[in-house]
Amino acid sequence: MTVGPVVGTEGVQRFARFAFPPNELGYCGPDDARAVLEYTAAGVTDPGLVEIARAFHGAWPYLELIAHSNGIADPLDDRVVHAYWLGNDLLDTVPASSLARHVAERFGGRTTLDGRDAIDDAVAAMPAPHHNFHVLSVYPWVGLLRSGMPEEPLRILDQCRIRWGTVVTVEGLDAIVETRRLEWDGVRLELGQPGVEAVRVGQDGYRLAPVLQPGDLVALHWDWICDLLDRGAARRLERLTTSQLAATNRSLLAA
Repeated sequence: MTVGPVVGTEGVQRFARFAFPPNELGYCGPDDARAVLEYTAAGVTDPGLVEIARAFHGAWPYLELIAHSNGIADPLDDRVVHAYWLGNDLLDTVPASSLARHVAERFGGRTTLDGRDAIDDAVAAMPAPHHNFHVLSVYPWVGLLRSGMPEEPLRILDQCRIRWGTVVTVEGLDAIVETRRLEWDGVRLELGQPGVEAVRVGQDGYRLAPVLQPGDLVALHWDWICDLLDRGAARRLERLTTSQLAATNRSLLAA
């Protein structure tokens, strides 16, 4: 595939920062996580990084869907990337029918949703093509919470969703962040009380996150800080997550 010239850089960089943590773990994207980290640490954006972004077959179709629904030519436009990972008004423009078709065609039987009716119901409950929609409505781990051994599904769901937190301390490439973890009571998924967790801002001398200070609001993906948030973005992410959890719980109760 020939990749055209890179028009904007911030969207490509933001995408790479959020895509790196699961890529490092082998969950999605090409087998080139080190290159993603090096690109983001150096702040370099070129056609090679765009090519890598296109190989994230879980996230890329959502970017295309958001961009197309909003008349934006470039799926890596920063407005589109911000919508998918963190949420913004572009999500409101995506027709529910387009999202349902997207899930059915792209993911089919590889979801926790059994058939098109279930997909339509999930989309009707939470029609926002945000990463947390994919994690909590499409990702098959939700269906495993009732397996009798919910610890691993719960851990993956909690770590894979985009969550917000407040930096408590920073030491080198490590930080302590106060955030709210997912809890499962056997029936419902809920956000627990605030607690602290250890996260990373870099590795082997390469920084993924910007320079941080205690008190900074940040976005987390797996055990990495991926972005700084202002209060408006943090509140929006919290509202999206709360709405998504309500939709997921309705689906769980109806199953």
